[in-house]
Amino acid sequence: MSWFEDSIMARKAIARGEARAEASLTEAQQGRYHYVYSAAIPPALTIDPGTVVTCETHDAFEGAITHETDKPTEKLNFPFLNPQNGPIRVNGAEKGDTIAVHIDSIVPRGPQPRGTTVIMPEFGGLVPTADTALLTAPLPERVRKLHVTEDGTVWNDRVTLPYEPFIGTIGTAPQIEAISSLVPDYYGGNMDLPDVAPGAVVYLPVQAEGGFLFLGDCHAAQGDGELCGVAIEHPTVTTVRVDLIKGWTIKAPRLENERFYMTIGSSRPMEDAARGAYRELIRWMAADFGFDEIDAYMLLTQCGRIRLGNMVDPKYTVGASVLKSIVGIAQ
Repeated sequence: MSWFEDSIMARKAIARGEARAEASLTEAQQGRYHYVYSAAIPPALTIDPGTVVTCETHDAFEGAITHETDKPTEKLNFPFLNPQNGPIRVNGAEKGDTIAVHIDSIVPRGPQPRGTTVIMPEFGGLVPTADTALLTAPLPERVRKLHVTEDGTVWNDRVTLPYEPFIGTIGTAPQIEAISSLVPDYYGGNMDLPDVAPGAVVYLPVQAEGGFLFLGDCHAAQGDGELCGVAIEHPTVTTVRVDLIKGWTIKAPRLENERFYMTIGSSRPMEDAARGAYRELIRWMAADFGFDEIDAYMLLTQCGRIRLGNMVDPKYTVGASVLKSIVGIAQ
């Protein structure tokens, strides 16, 4: 029996995680890509729970950087980064519900070299930034264009990185705000968390009627922290299965895969992101796994795990997880 049959999505969602319909968002169907999360944007697609949606995503730069001689400061128009497919309106979604997204597959597309990573002035984890103001001169700009296939990313003659794709930016619309797709928070957004990968289920809170799901910014590989601020960005064909859990109210994104349950926190400073993620995991263990909160607090002190998504965005993202073999199956 597959682990997915015991997943929260399979047991609690309207379509039980089944694929009941198909839809697509090609570049032509998407038309304009979006750089904010907002329920005021007309839906690019409206679906019923149980729909498999295939999206043609752009890289984080919407293809603007094409050569290693390009200068990001000349080619990019900040803050128009992280173009998003969607919004996808989910019929029946209301505030207080949860949208469940199973990531079926992420496949690279487009001409080679399709992968891009860059150094941008005053952007990254080890440089002065607008938020960390220093007199130190910024690093010089640099662009790497890379061949990316499902067999790996060729860094140079010595190093080929495994293809470990994930969705860097995914979330639902806030109730009233329009928030940049560069910013992660309670709705999801630019979390850059490598566990948001094929095979995983992401759970996102519904704040506005219809949910308004956005996704994009797929990465071919990324280390913990996304240290220089830019992973191996690449355009993809990303396929997700979208379902709806009625009446399951969550305050921040959650994730489930074969091995563990995870809660995701985004904040500054980084320790507040970790605190927020762990607090929601403790409350989840108390609500759905039969634990006393204080006992869960003590238990996670011994066996909890932290995953750093990014340490460069306007807010930092941390995932707190616990193995299913320890807590069992959610009630």
